[in-house]
Amino acid sequence: MGFVLGAGAASLVATALFARSVLARCDEGAASTSSMDAIAGAIREGAHAFLRRQYRTVAFIATLVLVLLFVVYDDRKGPEAAWKTAIAFVTGAVCSAGAGFWGMFVSLRANVRVAGAARAGVSRALDLALRGGAAAGLPVIAASLIGVSALFLAFGGASAPREVPYEIVGFAFGASFVALFAQLGGGIYTKAADIGADLVGKVEAGIPEDDPRNPAVIADLVGDNVGDCAGRGADIFESAAAENIGAMILGIALFPVFGIDGVVFPLVVAAFGLLAAVPALLVARMKDEGEDPMRALTRGQIVASVLACAGLYVAVRVLLGGSGWLFCAGVIGLATSFVLAAATRYYTGVRHRPVRTIAASSIAGPTANVVSGLALALESTAVPVLTISAALLGAYVCGVNGLPGVAGAGIYGTAVATTGMLSTVAYILSLDMFGPITDNAGGIVEMSEERDDAEARARTDRLDAVGNVTKATTKGYAIGSAALAAFLLFSAYLHEVSVLAHERVGVVDLGKLPVFLAALLGASVVFVFSGLAIRAVVRDAQAVIEEVRRQLRDDPGILARTSRPDYARCVDIVTAGALEGMIVPGLLGAAAPVAVGLFFGATARGDRFLAAEAVAAALMAATIAGVLLASFMNTGGAAWDNAKKLIETGELGGKGGSAHKASVVGDGVGDPLKDTAGPSIHVLIKLLGTVALVTAPLYVHP
Repeated sequence: MGFVLGAGAASLVATALFARSVLARCDEGAASTSSMDAIAGAIREGAHAFLRRQYRTVAFIATLVLVLLFVVYDDRKGPEAAWKTAIAFVTGAVCSAGAGFWGMFVSLRANVRVAGAARAGVSRALDLALRGGAAAGLPVIAASLIGVSALFLAFGGASAPREVPYEIVGFAFGASFVALFAQLGGGIYTKAADIGADLVGKVEAGIPEDDPRNPAVIADLVGDNVGDCAGRGADIFESAAAENIGAMILGIALFPVFGIDGVVFPLVVAAFGLLAAVPALLVARMKDEGEDPMRALTRGQIVASVLACAGLYVAVRVLLGGSGWLFCAGVIGLATSFVLAAATRYYTGVRHRPVRTIAASSIAGPTANVVSGLALALESTAVPVLTISAALLGAYVCGVNGLPGVAGAGIYGTAVATTGMLSTVAYILSLDMFGPITDNAGGIVEMSEERDDAEARARTDRLDAVGNVTKATTKGYAIGSAALAAFLLFSAYLHEVSVLAHERVGVVDLGKLPVFLAALLGASVVFVFSGLAIRAVVRDAQAVIEEVRRQLRDDPGILARTSRPDYARCVDIVTAGALEGMIVPGLLGAAAPVAVGLFFGATARGDRFLAAEAVAAALMAATIAGVLLASFMNTGGAAWDNAKKLIETGELGGKGGSAHKASVVGDGVGDPLKDTAGPSIHVLIKLLGTVALVTAPLYVHP
């Protein structure tokens, strides 16, 4: 465990160095201007105000959940277990909130530096944006790893490795709980502002994106930070925590074979992956101004994967007896992340057929654009499902062959694969943070109206298009990681039920009517959750549209550039709307497993495992529905967005043409899918699993 904590500390040192290089004074000609600094200050003010209000709301709800959790554990497992679970929950919640805040804090300061660097060249701007992404992303993964490891040691994991992983499940629950609200609230905020700004500004008023005459532009730029940085930071933090803890619990089943080494194995692999991200980030540089920025970022991903693979080999050799089959299971996980990334880039990249097809359909109008995007989104679900299925099956076979005759070997193989996939998460998250930083930088350049630096906007647009692909790639990665994590949590849940019942429970009988109905309810939760999130975006976007129209109508001087819009009013509208809109879907996700278990437990009539089976069925169905729906939303939404950006480069009539206006409508349809509901489903799937695992004592009756 010393190596794990040391790797976490080393990555924090690297974070400090990356942050220092981003925030240092820039050379003349690559520094931000005073107008850029003023705009960045307004964005920071709005983002911090929203996050403070959001976290106050989440803290109140989390306190109520904490009290209920303590009461349940005190009644079912005793006061010691109740206190440990409560401490773990609070620690996970606070760390998740801190991860989100830190990601936003860095991005809010890197954006203006990148805007200034774009005046000098694309290469300089990319380097700063990626280092800013690293400074925001590395500590998120380090905090997750250090938090799980520290709790494991503090609760006596070195002497009781079979019991402690169950006691720290509350850490994953707290992290998932906060992440769901962070992703939901930030997603509602950013897309309500974005849709309102685009539909009135681009379509009705005919002004460019991020034009300072648009009253919603500051709210839109704030949204990039609270949604794509704060929300995603909390999301990835809880992903790492949930997957590591789930894998540790599955390692308990193989304790007679590997001892404590099998339990801490996921943490060691994660530590190697964290260290691998640093050199990968350093080599991800453009060779010259003409190189495709995506090629530079892909080089870094290859380096991160190779180094993580080497670390995986060392961990398997030292901790798992050098089993070649288990190493292959880990490599399968690594390969899965690469395949998912490649598939996402194909479906969302501007150079490929899918996006070009959507763009071409825009010539026929908004209807054709929307229908074409829907067809692509539906088609795109096949590759992730086939990839995830092949990965789980291959890893299971590797586990069985690597540990012949050992009960639970196949499931542990899937845990090793999940650990392998997670090993590159630090680099992936850094790429994801790169996206909103470059998006904000473009907005700052446009709003500053530095006409002598007109090329800077073209450079930030070039990086923004790449940033859209990296954000979509991260979401594709998150889909795969959520599916594997959900399977781990599902397996861990069945193992916990077996421990509580003192007999093995491994069958979920869908032939039982109550169990089938529970599965149906579980799947419906994903759809209702998504509908509530999207409806909140639409409601708030309508309010923004009306406000922007009112300001442009009542004050003609805004479009004439003789008066300044009231930016703060739009910021207030989306802030209040996002906080209100996140509560109901968030509580639905947290309460669904408990409601299913308690309801079917009350109607069990002598079947002591019916409640536990019903919850398991709900988890299975929710995971299947969630993976498909999230893939549909994320890929389709990103493809719509990049079809619009392709037209904005000058193709098919360019900005202001009929095709462009149609693509703006399609982008408006895809926005709440890819940035609100889709990413929130990733968190929802894992939250359902952690809630079920934490509340398992409620579903096992004597």
